[in-house]
Amino acid sequence: MADSPKAAAPIGRERQVDVLRRLVQELATGRGGAAMVEGEPGIGKTSLARAAVATTHDTPVQVIWAVCDELSQAFPFLPLLEALRAHPDIPADEHARICDLLRADPGIGNRMDVIPVATEQLLALVGDVCAQSPTMLVVDDLQWADIATVMTLGRLLRGIDQTRLLVVALNRTVPRRDDLMALRRAIEPNVLRIDSLDDDQVAEFVAQLVGARPGPGLLALAAGAGGNPLYLTELVDVLVRAKALEPVDDLVEARATATPSSLAAAISDRLEFISPPARDVLRIAALLGIDFSVSELAVVSGHRLQDLLPVLDEAILAGVLIENGAEMAFRHPLIRQSLYDGMPAGLRAAWHRDAARALANNGASAERVARQLRPTVEEDTTGKVVDGWVVSWLSDSAPQLVGQAPQVAIPMLRWALNGAPPGNDVYDVLSCRLADALLRVGDPTSATDVAATALMHVRRPDSLVDLHWTLTQCQALAGRSQESLDPLRRALNAPGLGLRHRARLQVLMARVYRSLGRVDAAARVAEEALATATEADDRFGMGWALFVRTIAHCMQGESEQALPLFDRALAVSEGDPALADLRLILQINQASAYGVLDRYDDAIRLAERVRDGAQRAGNVFRLAQAHCVLGELLFDVGRWDDALVEIDLALDVSKDPMVDCFQHGLAAVIQLHRGDADSERHLKAAERFAEKVGARICRPFALARALQKEQADAPAAALEILLDGMSDRVQESEETVELLADAVRLATSVGDVSAAEAVVQRSVAMAEESSGPHRQAVTRHCRSLLDADSSGLIEAASLYRAAARPLPRAQALESAALIHADRGEITEARDLFTEAYALYAKLGAEWDLARTQAIFRNYGIRRGPRVRHRQARRGWDALTPTEIRVAGMVAQGMSNPQIAAQLFLSPRTVQTHVSHILAKLELQSRIDIAREASQREAAQNLN
Repeated sequence: MADSPKAAAPIGRERQVDVLRRLVQELATGRGGAAMVEGEPGIGKTSLARAAVATTHDTPVQVIWAVCDELSQAFPFLPLLEALRAHPDIPADEHARICDLLRADPGIGNRMDVIPVATEQLLALVGDVCAQSPTMLVVDDLQWADIATVMTLGRLLRGIDQTRLLVVALNRTVPRRDDLMALRRAIEPNVLRIDSLDDDQVAEFVAQLVGARPGPGLLALAAGAGGNPLYLTELVDVLVRAKALEPVDDLVEARATATPSSLAAAISDRLEFISPPARDVLRIAALLGIDFSVSELAVVSGHRLQDLLPVLDEAILAGVLIENGAEMAFRHPLIRQSLYDGMPAGLRAAWHRDAARALANNGASAERVARQLRPTVEEDTTGKVVDGWVVSWLSDSAPQLVGQAPQVAIPMLRWALNGAPPGNDVYDVLSCRLADALLRVGDPTSATDVAATALMHVRRPDSLVDLHWTLTQCQALAGRSQESLDPLRRALNAPGLGLRHRARLQVLMARVYRSLGRVDAAARVAEEALATATEADDRFGMGWALFVRTIAHCMQGESEQALPLFDRALAVSEGDPALADLRLILQINQASAYGVLDRYDDAIRLAERVRDGAQRAGNVFRLAQAHCVLGELLFDVGRWDDALVEIDLALDVSKDPMVDCFQHGLAAVIQLHRGDADSERHLKAAERFAEKVGARICRPFALARALQKEQADAPAAALEILLDGMSDRVQESEETVELLADAVRLATSVGDVSAAEAVVQRSVAMAEESSGPHRQAVTRHCRSLLDADSSGLIEAASLYRAAARPLPRAQALESAALIHADRGEITEARDLFTEAYALYAKLGAEWDLARTQAIFRNYGIRRGPRVRHRQARRGWDALTPTEIRVAGMVAQGMSNPQIAAQLFLSPRTVQTHVSHILAKLELQSRIDIAREASQREAAQNLN
């Protein structure tokens, strides 16, 4: 008979063990997967996961074990970061970079949301680990995970069979959070429910604990545990400590003794055997969480390390603590919970506050201090006991805390503001950070209230500017940018305002005008801001004023005039970290301007460079915009499959309603031309975002809506959509260029000659602003449609060819062919039709192909033998050149990070390519790609 319980194998869990064993075996061969183990506390989730980990022995699989706890659930990524911190394959500087990013203050004007940025870097870090060897990631107590960790796990699940990663999540059945339920659905059917042990399994489990077959009396006591393995373990341990187990023949029987009536009572019984000094230390350890470092325990408890060692040894021998690498951990979360809940709430809050102060005085990070302050704030919601050191610490640490964990910062800042009356610098700082935090968590209404109230009291000009930047963003998100103008005018008239702050407020006003589509006003105010900032020698103000001027020129169709301003703004922002975001958006817009000027090689090269720069910088907001611009450029030049890759990547990270509307609209345009039913989904999504962008026109969305109407045989409705996009209220002339030819074509088809003439005049005016082939082609296209001039349409097609625009070129050729066909000039019509058909085929524009064939079949014109076949939509012939290269590297066994490094792409881009390859080849995994590639190569060799 054993003196203490042995580690029990997962009895009654054979099916679950088999599933996890199979997933581990597949992982060892390079195929990833996921599983979720569900059950009540103490039911054996962790034991089951440890059994799965045991199957990784003698395989190349490495294991990373992350633990979530209640104290850390408000701090993004903390379980994953702590689990990855000591991993040998992760350079310390890469881990530190993510931690520093989470703690950084992005500063005014920098559009950085650190959570998605850190998500991307964390995904890359996990990808690097998996590239070294297949990795099993266990996430214990998932029910306590923060939202960012759950979101990251969800991202890891996308295309997980493409990776060498197995995610095993251990989760209680309650609480049933929406994000956890979504993650659960993504993991199905590998959701493994663990239920209570039945009577036979209880007998086997107890026999394993005591080392012999249990007698009837012991089994009768065990029946009270409800089949819960932890309760059974604690129950048997109580009997061992009481020396109440004895052998009877070949059985182990229990003598009559008091036994705990519940699992909590059983755990309490274990703790009663701990000496009082050790119990006091364990209570302090319980404040720190399930896992804790001995050095941190020493700081908070006030004990020297050498004095703690015997206490910790006692707790380990008593089965309360276990060693967890370089740290200590409670053997089970319920043991820590018993100690924690056993403290009176008021006393516990005071201890947390004292622990926070001790950690702050010892130089601990903001999140470690905040973890201790948070329970204090929850206990004292009225702010009656706001200590001066807390207010001082928060005023210093708020920028980092808001960036990392705004949900934690908000109640703390509100609490601290009770101890900081208006009219001093601390109040200004706390108010600015509270408004910022509320905006970050998606509560612009409360952020507006805080900012508006604070603006009545602030004294520091820096705070005045800061609050106005927050306030204008809130009003823009609410579609009420107009309401920002009067407060900005009042602020500009405030006495004692220095030149630097005046320039920044003027920049802000110019940006508001621009968001309202009032381009002339934006350009005028930006010019004033530039003069003021130049006088103040404020590079920030100069850079952003020049930015608004470039935007105004581009929106008015004056891209040529914008180019020198781009160069000037980039020179001003060179080398200034505070203007890093500005440099990215300048280059994004510069790439767009190159495209407008038909300099597509320059445009695509710059867009790819700035996309990669935004990826490296972790600026997700600009990354989405770079994907957006690059996707549009690729669409223009006919690389539609590559454009769809960029669209997918943009939608994956974007939080800008204009970017989202644009990308969904562009995807819908491509899919409508290709006859893809998924266009409806993108149209509905674009419509939702269009409601948030106000009067600004989203060209792809307008084109997609018009095309949808045209396909529904409603040309008049399609024309109305395009004409609305060209109304006098729209000052963004560049956005309307692509609408003109379609508008004239539709107007002539429905007999609206006056509308067609008005659009032609508009195209002529636009052509006067640029000598580039695209603008000239549009004008020639519009005029020739109105005049039914086939030679003019052929000339327009030639100009489109010079501008590298295959879609409008095909449309111009088709219109010219139709004119010849109507005249009975069948030979000329057939040649033009054949050329247009070839262009549509290269684009994969199935709807256009079907439509033109039906039209010209009425004239006896059919596709000639020289016309290339339609672009394949499935199979190897459907892959783009980049996808073929990626497929070849997958077949060689290369991981996404390795492919990314070789092709100078991001791992996210590679993953998107792999997803498209799987869809086109109708396969399920990377292994399938390798098999198909091998078979294809063998077949080619035979031929």
